[in-house]
Amino acid sequence: MTSIEIPYSIAAALPSLSVFDITNEVQHSLAVSEQESGLALLSPRGERAFVRVNERESGIFEDFEALLDRLVPSEQVEREMSLGLLLGSRSEQVPFSSRRLRLGEWQRVFLLSFDGGYEVGWRLTLIGGEESERRPES
Repeated sequence: MTSIEIPYSIAAALPSLSVFDITNEVQHSLAVSEQESGLALLSPRGERAFVRVNERESGIFEDFEALLDRLVPSEQVEREMSLGLLLGSRSEQVPFSSRRLRLGEWQRVFLLSFDGGYEVGWRLTLIGGEESERRPES
């Protein structure tokens, strides 16, 4: 049996929102990087996309799409621009050490797109730093 690694998985394909789980692909990029620890800045490539870290719960994406539709109805002209303003930063910062993302036990990295997934893509920028542990001075 041959196995292949799927670079990302489709987490949800909804009428106005496509969601891709890119956690494994990001982790693979970190594993082959020269940077041991620091901060991973994850940014979308498309103008109608954004990155979020969240737990992958059943129904969360349908709930999110419903919330977005209540905030800015799907019939509104320039809807994606209005949603972009409401959603804030399109990027996420995730700490990493030993070339591993430091996510919560159930957290995943998602790429969300308003354009049906046509602009799917992301960038990873590694900001390095020496890891050190400090204790409060007594």
